[in-house]
Amino acid sequence: MKLVRRQFLSLAGAAAAAPAFSRFADAVDYPVRPVRIIAGYAAGSGLDVYARLIGQWLSGKLGQNFIVENRLGAGTNLAVETLVNAPADGYTLLMASAAQFTNATLYKNLSFNFIRDTVPVASVARGPFIIVVNPSFPAKTARELIAYAKANPGKVTFGSSGTGTLSHVSGELFKSMAGIDMVHVPYRGEPPAITNLLAGQLDVFFSTAAGGSEFIRSGKLRALAVTSAQRLAAFPDVPTVGETLPGYDATPWAGICAPKGTPVDIVSKLNTTINAGLADPKLKAQFEKMGSPVAPMTPEEYGKAIVVQTEKWAKVIQAAHIELK
Repeated sequence: MKLVRRQFLSLAGAAAAAPAFSRFADAVDYPVRPVRIIAGYAAGSGLDVYARLIGQWLSGKLGQNFIVENRLGAGTNLAVETLVNAPADGYTLLMASAAQFTNATLYKNLSFNFIRDTVPVASVARGPFIIVVNPSFPAKTARELIAYAKANPGKVTFGSSGTGTLSHVSGELFKSMAGIDMVHVPYRGEPPAITNLLAGQLDVFFSTAAGGSEFIRSGKLRALAVTSAQRLAAFPDVPTVGETLPGYDATPWAGICAPKGTPVDIVSKLNTTINAGLADPKLKAQFEKMGSPVAPMTPEEYGKAIVVQTEKWAKVIQAAHIELK
C-alpha cells in the first residue's frame, strides 16, 4: 500500500510539474520555428523599418526567421486584433506604436483593451516629430511661430498625417500650451502633407524625422523645433519645443508586445536579446540615422510607460474634443 501511495504521489507530482517544465523547456528552446512580427503600417514606413531591423537582429541571434507581416487597417487596430487573437506562445509579436496610446480613447467600440490584452516585451525607439514650415513662412523659431499665430488667430494652418494621429494630438498639445489658435488640416499620411507644405498650401506640419529630414537638409523645409524632451543627434542645432514651452514632450514610441499570457521566460529572452541589439553600435546608428534614438527598457518599465502615455494623450484628446468622423 505504501509503495502504491508513493508511486501515486510521484506520478501526481510529475503531472503537476509537467506544464511548468514544458513552459521552461519551451523558453529554453524558443524559437523552434519562424516568428511573425505584425506591423500595422505599410512596407517602407518608419514603423515597418523598425520591425524589420529588430526582426533581422532577432533572426541572427535566435536562429529562426522573424518575419514582418504588414496588417493594415482601422488605424492599426486590425494589427492589434491579429495579435490578441493569436496563441500566447511567443510566435506572434506586434510592433506597437503611439497609435496604441491614442486609439484607446479615439475608438469607442474596440474588441480589445490594449493594456489588458497584451504583454509588453521591449521598448525599441522614440522618434520625435519636427515642426517644419515652408522657408517662405515668416517664423524661424517656435517662439516666432507662437507670436505669429497669436497675431493671426485662426489663420495659421497646421497639418497632420490624420485626425487622431499622434502628429495631430501633438499639435493640439502645442496649441494648448502656447495659447494659440491654429486650424488643423488632416491628411491621409505624411507624403501629401509634405507636398502641400512644399507648395505653400500649408503653413505648419508636424513631420516625422524620417519623413522630413531630406527636405530639411536640402533647405526645402525649415525646421523650427523637435517635439522630444532632448535635441536630436541628427539635428543638434534644432531646439526642442520645451526650450520655448517648458514641459512639452510629444514623442512617438515604438516597442514590441505579445499576447497576454505569453510565458515570462520567453518575454525575458526576447527583451534581453532586443536590448542587446539596441546597445549594438551598428543597429543603434541605424535608428539614430532615422531620427529615432533607441529606448531600451525592461518589460515592466515599458508597461508603465504605455499606461502613462495612454493616460496623457487621453486628456489631450478629450480637451481638444477630437472625434473620428
